[in-house]
Amino acid sequence: MRTLLNTLYVTTPHAYLHLDNDTVRIDVERETKLRVPLHHLGGVVVFGNVLVSPALMHRLADQGQSLVLLDGNGRFKARLEGPVSGNILLRRAQHAKADDGAFALKVARACVAGKLRNCRQVLLRGARETKIESDVATLSRGADDLAASLRTLPDAGDLDTVRGIEGEAARQYFGCFNKLVRTDAREVFALDGRTRRPPQDRMNALLSFLYSMLMNDCRSAVESVGMDPQLGFLHALRPGRAALALDLMEEFRHQADRLALTLVNRGQVRGDDFMLHEGGGVTLAEQGRKAVVVAWQERKQEEISHPLLEEPVALGLLPQLQARLLARTLRGDMDEYLPFLLR
Repeated sequence: MRTLLNTLYVTTPHAYLHLDNDTVRIDVERETKLRVPLHHLGGVVVFGNVLVSPALMHRLADQGQSLVLLDGNGRFKARLEGPVSGNILLRRAQHAKADDGAFALKVARACVAGKLRNCRQVLLRGARETKIESDVATLSRGADDLAASLRTLPDAGDLDTVRGIEGEAARQYFGCFNKLVRTDAREVFALDGRTRRPPQDRMNALLSFLYSMLMNDCRSAVESVGMDPQLGFLHALRPGRAALALDLMEEFRHQADRLALTLVNRGQVRGDDFMLHEGGGVTLAEQGRKAVVVAWQERKQEEISHPLLEEPVALGLLPQLQARLLARTLRGDMDEYLPFLLR
């Protein structure tokens, strides 16, 4: 767990990935742009119109390295992987626990509690850093609202109530989000609530793109531990939906939110890094996607003190650690699932 395998993200249209001995070679217009040794990679993610050779697909499958296909906006399209090697006993325990209403409710509460606690920390940090009194008041009030939602969670008697608390808290959280953006960028990056499919403004487009990469990391974590990504506790079951990966993702959404704010507030992503489409949709342009992918990979290398392990852990390893904690809970080695909480 001390090694963080890199994910290769390819965003350049018409790039061609192919196998060159034990190396992934990337050509653009017949010119080699990059070579990456296969043993350095945990997986490959391609955006939009990118070509991948059959030989490379086979090698990735043989070595247990995933190939994920996303569209140009970061939405999931497909995933190629080799034979499932998950522990069948763990999966049986997962399916049995999913039918245990009380257990499912406890896990769902934990996922939402982790999300609300971490999002509250984002607002509190913003309130500490801003110099504008009205923004301090708005962010502090938003943090108080999330604290109130947290207090109601233990009394939530069913999944619909838990989901309702999460939905209302998310509305309150994003209602304050504009106050976290530096004042001279607020007009360009104004967020009017969460919109998706397609995002209706630049901030929503940036958040959706980051959430797509976070989702891929959480699904990989769930699968690497041996659990079924389709069978969750908080998110309703739906064909094609990786419900358990979505459950795990909730406590880490703040990481994507904070990175989005950092990119905007430091000017690393600007208004002209986006494309505005007819009908109101907004997407990241190629140069914007590259900037976000690089920043995401760099952020995953940063270390944070894990509250349970009490030792430095790379941010990119946190989904793996939490997936292992959830697996231990399913097997009965832990009394309850403990989400990651930002300090």
